[in-house]
Amino acid sequence: MKKTGEFLSPYFLGAYGENNDVLEKFVVEFMRDHVFWRRNFHPEDTPPITPQMQNQPKYRDAIARMQFELHQLTARLKRSVPFFNPRYVGHMVSETLMPALIAQQVATLYNPNNVSVDAATVTIDMELEVGRQFARMFGFNTDESQSPCAWGHLTSGGSSANYESLWNFRAVKFFGIALARACRELQLAVPVEEFGIDIAAASDWQLFNLPIDRQLELRSAALAQMADGRARRQLLDTVDRYRIETLGPVEFFQHTDLKPPVILAPASAHYSWSKAVKILGFGSQRLLKVPMNARMRMDISALEQQLAELHAEQRPVLAVIGVLGTTEFGTIDPVDEIVAVRERCRAQGTDFCIHIDAAWGGYLAAIFRDEQGGVVPREQVRKHFRYFPSESVYRSFTALGEVDSITIDPHKMGYLPYGTGGFVCRNRDVAELLTQKAAYVFDENSDESDFDLRNIGQYVLEGSKPGANAAAAYVAHRVLPLDAERFGRVMGHTIQASEYLHDHLLELAEELKDQVSLVLPFEPDTNLICIGVNPRGNRSPVRQNAFTRRVFDHLKVEPDKPIQAKEFVGSFTSVFRRNLDDEAAQRLADKLGLDAEAFCTSVSDPQQQVEGMFVLRHTIMNPWVMASSGGQTYLEKYCDYLRKILLQELQDGHWRV
Repeated sequence: MKKTGEFLSPYFLGAYGENNDVLEKFVVEFMRDHVFWRRNFHPEDTPPITPQMQNQPKYRDAIARMQFELHQLTARLKRSVPFFNPRYVGHMVSETLMPALIAQQVATLYNPNNVSVDAATVTIDMELEVGRQFARMFGFNTDESQSPCAWGHLTSGGSSANYESLWNFRAVKFFGIALARACRELQLAVPVEEFGIDIAAASDWQLFNLPIDRQLELRSAALAQMADGRARRQLLDTVDRYRIETLGPVEFFQHTDLKPPVILAPASAHYSWSKAVKILGFGSQRLLKVPMNARMRMDISALEQQLAELHAEQRPVLAVIGVLGTTEFGTIDPVDEIVAVRERCRAQGTDFCIHIDAAWGGYLAAIFRDEQGGVVPREQVRKHFRYFPSESVYRSFTALGEVDSITIDPHKMGYLPYGTGGFVCRNRDVAELLTQKAAYVFDENSDESDFDLRNIGQYVLEGSKPGANAAAAYVAHRVLPLDAERFGRVMGHTIQASEYLHDHLLELAEELKDQVSLVLPFEPDTNLICIGVNPRGNRSPVRQNAFTRRVFDHLKVEPDKPIQAKEFVGSFTSVFRRNLDDEAAQRLADKLGLDAEAFCTSVSDPQQQVEGMFVLRHTIMNPWVMASSGGQTYLEKYCDYLRKILLQELQDGHWRV
């Protein structure tokens, strides 16, 4: 662990600002460099701010007000949560990488807007390169001479990336229907022998269920039939008139026997998916939840059953969402099995897109990639860990290259400042279906065949985009490339620390077994560890929740109290009965010694029943949790503190009320 600490030490400011000289040196150096750049743009001009102005009383008063307000700001910020400190084991946030922090501050001085290449001549290329770095880490092809070729870009966060996935899927899955109607109107034939389908005669069900790549190939084939640019423009204009984006869902479905599609996501899915189906007009009823198994992963048997029922009623499925690191539990859905299910569905004539929400776990993929972009064998990965990765987790990460798009959050496990998410798409040709031009930003006189992803605002949901965030991600990935030997070591440290805490919690559970049940409701897949606690002999889930909340009171942030008074800061979540099958719910209740009948999906007596079990949640991502202080690691200190507050609350007995 000492060697890991040495490896990490140059890349962060440090829990106690140990690298403050480095930060200050770089910030001052590049601030001066920026000012020098300003002075060298037409140096013959007269500077508009003169020394006489700077000596005026009003000028000095303005500077004094600025200084006062900034002092007030920094004074108030002292009450912030100390995410940087190893005593913070709560939410998905920690130290920020120093190269990213400095790069963002420096690039902000230049204030680039990554909406188009005209507004960001430098950082937009950095953003697209970051997208390619993500794509290679996930196993997508980025060689433009081969098809499909992936692309990716940054977003304001993971939620926006999730919205974008459904926006992409809707555009491509309904495209074949619009193309077929345009071909009928224009009496255009697309070669049947090449694509195995007569799109003019095909049903809307058949056209919707064409895979993404086939949809895009049909578009290319139809355009190839056009004699010149004018004919291509006529075809595209005709197609646009029939597209769902033009007609709107209500009018579109009035002219088809196709039913509105559904989206399937695990019960553990982030709340942004509920927002997504509302924002995009699918409706909340179209988001179907797939139950989880005892490991808190998507239940593949339940998924297959739902898909079979949907196929029987001829209900189209737009997408199946998998999660690579759930927000509550850090668990990894079986990506490889979702892909295998799709292959079986395709054999029956149905198809759906696959999106993986890897906002949390995406960067862990670096552990599985060597410097040449190949997959690291599981046996080699296992040498660095005690438990990680399980066979299921390994298969999930190595199957990522077979899905259609992926969300990733650099401002989580990428250790970047907040406001940086990411979206990666396996086939960049989808972006051509999303083009939206604005005369004041993009050249409306450009040829329709121009496809320049540097004009990124044409192809994404967001408009203005901070180029400084792209610079931060780009520099971070240049300093620590996304492979097992560089960024993978940062990720590996979080897993090793989690395994260390896991084993110490088991030791603590054994020590306290006659007084308190301390259990891991499910074995962790990544670096999130949840624990349930219950006083020995208590059978009531209501009192168990009360006891756990009393324990959490020692760990929670209290805005009206000094944060320095907290020994450690943690977080919580709940395991809801509605998300578990009967066997998993019974097993959890038995582990904690609780009455399983009182753990139910619908509460009729709140004095006796609960819908969810309150558990303590630990995110182990701080770089310094394994550092020694006073002869103990911070995780050992946390276990000692947890023992203390458990026994204290047990003795106080307020949870019995």
